[in-house]
Amino acid sequence: MASNMPDDFDDQFLTCPVCMLHFRDPRVLPCLHTFCRGCLEEWATKQQPLECPTCRTQVSLPDQGVDILRTNFYVNNLLDFAAAKKGAEPGVPCQVCEGNVDGSKSWCADCATLLCESCTAVHRKLPCSKDHEVTPEETLKAEKDVGKFNRKRHCHKHKNQELVFYCESCNALVCTACTVVDHRPGKDHNPVEIATVAQKKKETLHGLLQDIDPHLKEIQASVEVVEKKMSKLMPSKEAATDQAKAYFRRLADLLQNREKEILSQIDEQCRADGKALQTKKEAIEFELAGLTSAQTFCQQAVEHGSDVHILEVGHQVQTRVETLLAKELDLESDWSEFQFVENTAVADFDKVVEDLGGVKTNVDVSKCKVAAKPAVQGFECVAELTIVNKEGRPCVTNSKAVTANMKDPSRTDVPTQRQMKTGGVWEIAYVPNVTGNHSLEVKVNSQQVTGSPFDIEVKGNPVLTIGQKGSGVGELNLPIDVAVDKDGNIAVLDRNNKRVQVFDGHKGHSLCTFAVDGENPFGIDVDSNGRILVTAWGEKCGIRRYSKEGELLSTFKPNCMRSPHGLKVLKDGRMVVANARQPSCLLLLQPDGSLIRQIGKGQLQKPAFVSVDESRGVMVVTDSSANKVFVFDLDGNQKFRFGKKGQNDGEFQNPEGVTLDQAGNIIVGDCIGRLQVFGSDGKFIRTVATVKGDDVAGLALTPGGYLAVGCYKGHCIELYRYM
Repeated sequence: MASNMPDDFDDQFLTCPVCMLHFRDPRVLPCLHTFCRGCLEEWATKQQPLECPTCRTQVSLPDQGVDILRTNFYVNNLLDFAAAKKGAEPGVPCQVCEGNVDGSKSWCADCATLLCESCTAVHRKLPCSKDHEVTPEETLKAEKDVGKFNRKRHCHKHKNQELVFYCESCNALVCTACTVVDHRPGKDHNPVEIATVAQKKKETLHGLLQDIDPHLKEIQASVEVVEKKMSKLMPSKEAATDQAKAYFRRLADLLQNREKEILSQIDEQCRADGKALQTKKEAIEFELAGLTSAQTFCQQAVEHGSDVHILEVGHQVQTRVETLLAKELDLESDWSEFQFVENTAVADFDKVVEDLGGVKTNVDVSKCKVAAKPAVQGFECVAELTIVNKEGRPCVTNSKAVTANMKDPSRTDVPTQRQMKTGGVWEIAYVPNVTGNHSLEVKVNSQQVTGSPFDIEVKGNPVLTIGQKGSGVGELNLPIDVAVDKDGNIAVLDRNNKRVQVFDGHKGHSLCTFAVDGENPFGIDVDSNGRILVTAWGEKCGIRRYSKEGELLSTFKPNCMRSPHGLKVLKDGRMVVANARQPSCLLLLQPDGSLIRQIGKGQLQKPAFVSVDESRGVMVVTDSSANKVFVFDLDGNQKFRFGKKGQNDGEFQNPEGVTLDQAGNIIVGDCIGRLQVFGSDGKFIRTVATVKGDDVAGLALTPGGYLAVGCYKGHCIELYRYM
């Protein structure tokens, strides 16, 4: 089915927003914005996860990278049309023989190539191209039949076959040959003509287009409301300023300082409100732009897209539009005019000088809330203040309206810093120097927030100890390794009890327990699906994969595996295993357990635990016999190694547990209980803590910034504040 293209499209429509050149192999992101394939590849190297350069929507690319993204065939067709129009002009050579500059030209839609008369004649005679659709120069100059500039799609398996069917069972475009071989009609395949499926998809997208219009109008109306409120902002400021000046003129010299303070607060309130309203307007306009962009793309697909294009991007467009339509938007600006208020009569001013004047806003102090996050001695800690208006919604106020004072157990002042994070939410930061109960007083507009002063318990490191020696629920016996799942729960490999026990990462109580096979369980990790993998060495060595509930799903034992210790599961299911002997190396395995390659063979003596940073392309392994840490890239090449035997900073006594933080720093634990941090280059940075009289086994970082430490001899897991 041919599609019609607009004759009035401008050059900007064909220009990539990143390189500002005509699109080269245009690819469509899930947010429906289009960029050159090369631009996206370069952009992806600068940030992970990838963000759309236009709307900042995050995109998680699989291993295939940018190649997995859909091609924008609509833009390709327009580029072909533009090229053909230019080719019809005098002085343009044939793209095949590179001659016949002045002769007439034709355009082959199948080859997307401009041909002179001679080449066109040959093209029509060749068996492989005699059926191609060729547009003569007259049509090019008349700019008619632009639908012929749709590039035909051919099967990647049967190169000379055009994609004319759609297998509904496989959700794939197929050619006629495919319907005979790989997609033969039957119980497993259902190939139908693309026109039928495309029409259904068009009808669905057309319905979505109708749903967009009222949503757009609602957002546009909200923008207008915010603009009206913004127009009242300066008059409100001016009125309040005039009132304040009149009031303070009556107080003469005695009140001058107070007058300046109130005027400053009014200005601050105006700036805060202005910034909030501008932010709100931008947020609403952002949603408007996203929906408008999706509408435009969807409309182009419905009105101008070929059947193939509809099937290629229809599901993507549908998903994007449905996501935007289902998104709950906050379209309220939550702003009301402020004014100056006389809190005290002039005759009584000498009693309440500090409370003279104020800025009245819509804040309801009785509804404001303070939430204190866990506090640890020596670290920056945070309490969050949510300012609420009389309607019960978070609202903005100026910085001078919020005050916070903290005292430690000896009633000594603890400095605090206030910073507004988002509309209505303030962050009160402090660094406690001692442990114990601290008192935090919080006021808004000189009034105590309900519950103020707040008692905040400051703990030392470790902040939480999980387990004690035993075999019951919540008890441990030689915990050898730990792993953290996406919910922050801590999975512990309880070696002597031959089981896995999962603990709540916040409270420390046991969530579930299940037995594991193998003579000597050693390493544990959790994959992206929440399944738990455990290594064991000895007579029944191997890797075993369990469900969240503890059901044994599979067992892996490659021929090269003799003594598996620590392991790490990559996002795609591949595994990196420290094989302690015969041979001493790292094993990179496929998700099914088959060997990809051996790493570090002949370099490692006794690898213990391993950690991987996929974003930086490195794997880190501790070598307990060599008292070193080795760093390899994901291809198996050694980048560097560091460490030596000793008890000084940067030295090791049988290093074992290892993990990496978000900055790429390497955290290492050894058998004398030290938790040391090294930079991504192996240089010593600091010691987090020393677990007295214990042997640090496995390490893992929790999403909340705590370091979970397997205390082997202490029969427990300790959580240390790390970030």
